Amino acid sequence: MKIIAFAASSSKQSINKQIATYAAGLMKGADVEVLDLNDYELPLFSVDQEADIGQPDLAKAFLAKLSGADAIIISFAEHNGSYSAAYKNLFDWCSRITREIFADKPLVFFATSPGPGGASRVLDAAVGAAPFFAGHVKASLSIPTFSENFDLTTQRPTHKDIEAQILKAVQALL
Repeated sequence: MKIIAFAASSSKQSINKQIATYAAGLMKGADVEVLDLNDYELPLFSVDQEADIGQPDLAKAFLAKLSGADAIIISFAEHNGSYSAAYKNLFDWCSRITREIFADKPLVFFATSPGPGGASRVLDAAVGAAPFFAGHVKASLSIPTFSENFDLTTQRPTHKDIEAQILKAVQALL
């Protein structure tokens, strides 16, 4: 099984990348590739930009990664109650190439934040939107107060119940 995992964030210290990486690592025997949105940085989308540069190769490469996977794991950062600008911009460029961004793949969505909300608003938006972009969300999980629930040293959840919830979510891909 080929798994693509990434954080919907461009932060070099992304707590969501830590969650996505940890979760993907639970898929024993899977071929896991963790993407970094910084490798797909594009100019701010606009129809004028699109007219000038066409469909960017980086957006095509990102879509190829997604379509080449058997399943996708994404952990969403929440910026002001919505997607991060980096993710939204890449998503907008990709949607101009194909509306079927998720290529009929099974998805597991996570979200975490430093606060008690656990980025639940953006997670709800992502889950709700996925079917419109050929995505099949099999499980989703918001993890509140990241620093209290994830150990940076061991790169593991600090509580067995959260660890079990993450495991259950990724097992929905099987």
